[in-house]
Amino acid sequence: MTLSFSILSGVIQGLAEFLPISSSGHLAIFQNIFGMSDGSAITAFNVLLHVGTLLAVLIVYWRDVFSLIPAFFTLCKKLFAKKFGFRYYTESERLLILMVIATLPLIVVAALGLDDYLEAINGCLWAIGAILVFNGFVLILSDRIGKQDTSVGALKPLRALCVGLCQMCALLPGLSRSGSTITGGLFMGLKREDAVKFSFLLSIPAILGAAVLELPELFSGEAAVSSGEWGVYIAGAAVAAIVGVLAMKLLQYISRKANFSSFSFYCFAIGVFAIVYDIVR
Repeated sequence: MTLSFSILSGVIQGLAEFLPISSSGHLAIFQNIFGMSDGSAITAFNVLLHVGTLLAVLIVYWRDVFSLIPAFFTLCKKLFAKKFGFRYYTESERLLILMVIATLPLIVVAALGLDDYLEAINGCLWAIGAILVFNGFVLILSDRIGKQDTSVGALKPLRALCVGLCQMCALLPGLSRSGSTITGGLFMGLKREDAVKFSFLLSIPAILGAAVLELPELFSGEAAVSSGEWGVYIAGAAVAAIVGVLAMKLLQYISRKANFSSFSFYCFAIGVFAIVYDIVR
């Protein structure tokens, strides 16, 4: 893997992870075009890029993230005291519970081994293109949802699970995780800014889980990275983190000032390109 390929992958990951245009779809298209879509090494590299964007989330939402640490211990104390009602919990404790509930669908997918079937789509450009086109329609739908007024802390557990199901569907390469969870959050009544915030925070357990499952591939077996290549891999993750912070700030601004229509048209264009490219080649 070259340094330029790693850096370009980091730029794509940083932009597309948080903008609602699907990082997995864009990485798959980019890596297919350059003939680097197969093998466990590239899968682990993609997870490493996601770890870079995880760092971006920690930077932008550090207050919310670090508030979850003491909330975990106080929540355990209240549960042992048999205080099970939401009325007993602080905002940070409620947020932690909602994140766990919304992550359950991903745990089910991992337990069933369905992620292996989903990864097989990465080599099928026309399918990725078709999913990107569908993602464009999802974004148009999100702009049609009326103004909502629910904060993250007031979200009901069942509604958080519905947002988690949207995140599970976004395992399909080409279907944006942020776009799907933001749209799901809006449907569940979240204010636009809160839907964006909840979407970004949900990426934390999702990325951590993928890292635990995939990153060991970089240290052992056929996909092991040599000591001389680590700099190239880490450069891609660092670029993903830097670009990710900028992309998050941009989406926060857009969520307050505009809609996602421009992203939907972009998804239509890149989706059609992927389909045509796959047919022509």
